[in-house]
Amino acid sequence: MIEPLPDLLIEPIVRAALAEDLGRAGDLTAQACISADARLTAVFASRKPGIVAGLACARLAVHDLDPSASFESLVFDGATVAPGAVLARVEANARALLAAERTGLNLLGRLSGIATLTGAYVAAVQGTGARIVDTRKTTPMLRALEKYAVRCGGGVNHRFGLDDAILIKDNHIAACGSVAEAVRRARAFAGHLVKVEVEVDGLDQLDEALAEAPDVIMLDNFTLSDLREAVGRTAGRVVLEASGGVNLDTVRAIAETGVDVISVGALTHSASVLDIGLDAA
Repeated sequence: MIEPLPDLLIEPIVRAALAEDLGRAGDLTAQACISADARLTAVFASRKPGIVAGLACARLAVHDLDPSASFESLVFDGATVAPGAVLARVEANARALLAAERTGLNLLGRLSGIATLTGAYVAAVQGTGARIVDTRKTTPMLRALEKYAVRCGGGVNHRFGLDDAILIKDNHIAACGSVAEAVRRARAFAGHLVKVEVEVDGLDQLDEALAEAPDVIMLDNFTLSDLREAVGRTAGRVVLEASGGVNLDTVRAIAETGVDVISVGALTHSASVLDIGLDAA
């Protein structure tokens, strides 16, 4: 079972999304058609198979508009569900529930889509020892939620931001003059808890990086044969991360080269929303 994110982290995002949708006058349709004291019972149900993530987003959307609402989760984040599966039951003021519906579904569907895609990648490399990790290619202001969804799908998080690890990429190398110089500067700067990773784009740069002993080397857009060669040359001295050209058709072959980690930007930037609906019960 995945450790849930604290409500304190999620609620500001949900509140901002509700405010965007409610605008200046609130839900005109609900105000026009539904009595102020009407109650409604409904279920959140999946229309497609997938992995659930983000139930708290739906719960908080409802509770923010009706603190007295009853919201019962019937599955947990990280659960695999079939079409028609009921994810949660809710009873609330009808106006509040319908006003919260789209915000709750947008976030729940988005995060469940990321978890579902991540699960497909994790399944594709099962038995190889390689781990699937995400990137910083996330929706602005939703990174914590989207990286949580990756964990729900069985993936592992890469760094969360610029401040929790050193990752030297091609433009950093260009500015420093060489791979070796960039890694030396990083090692001199980094605290004892800060890991240093460097991106290389060929076997010559790999050898240069290995001489400076970074913690992780990212193999950017390497061919399968070069990935195997890199694994052999490294011999377990540093963690090797494969990146670039990764999709569901290629990821298994990449994993079988022996790399430790495969980073996939598509987990967060290209996941399709899982189709989930709110149905009156």
